[in-house]
Amino acid sequence: MSTTPYPLLRSVPVRLSNICIPGIVAALVSLVVGAAAEPVDPHPELTRLSPKQAVWIDAQSRQLIVGGAVALADGPIEFFACPRKTKEHESVIAVDATAQLVHTGLLAIGLRAGNPASFYPEFKPATGDSVAIAVRWQDETGDHEAPAQQWVKNSQTGQELDYNWIFAGSSFWKDPKTNIEYYQADGGDLVCVSNFPAATLDLPITSSQANDSLLFEVFTGRVPKRGTPVELVFSHAEQENPVATN
Repeated sequence: MSTTPYPLLRSVPVRLSNICIPGIVAALVSLVVGAAAEPVDPHPELTRLSPKQAVWIDAQSRQLIVGGAVALADGPIEFFACPRKTKEHESVIAVDATAQLVHTGLLAIGLRAGNPASFYPEFKPATGDSVAIAVRWQDETGDHEAPAQQWVKNSQTGQELDYNWIFAGSSFWKDPKTNIEYYQADGGDLVCVSNFPAATLDLPITSSQANDSLLFEVFTGRVPKRGTPVELVFSHAEQENPVATN
């Protein structure tokens, strides 16, 4: 049996050392990799509403920050933002948060919810506080921030969206079999540009959700490529919406 030249290890068989040392190294590597994989909070100075969702409150400025990524850089849309893994095929942004938590955050910064749009016997637009949304992102040229309206184009006029969103507040639905309540906008209807009765935020105008008559599209050329990380900044809109003409 081979022995080691180091006095303290002479009584330890080399084959045992060969087993222990790689095991210790593997354990240390595992710990290092695990620590490296732990996400870093980009806003430790703010109040985070959930350890697993990208939602923060800036109490001093009364802003709600929500993280996400670009889902669409061109094409017709029904939503400006939806929760991830819901309606990314028709939304500019997919956020890393539930619609219900975003609703909670909007209440926390002092915004008041109203009611979603109704359609019968006649159309009535959503009611609630007016909400401003800004988008923050980075690229090779630096940091950027723009009003969310600049990323949405009116397909009829070719102009950017000229309305703020309304905090409609969606609604809850209770499953009669389980008695579990569901926040309906968690299905995707977070920040809408077409009118939906489950919208958390909607526009104060008539905007069809029919595929052949969608009013809005992505403002191509202004939106960075798909997958670009972004942050949405929600706050109380300082300017009132223009009077709707439709």
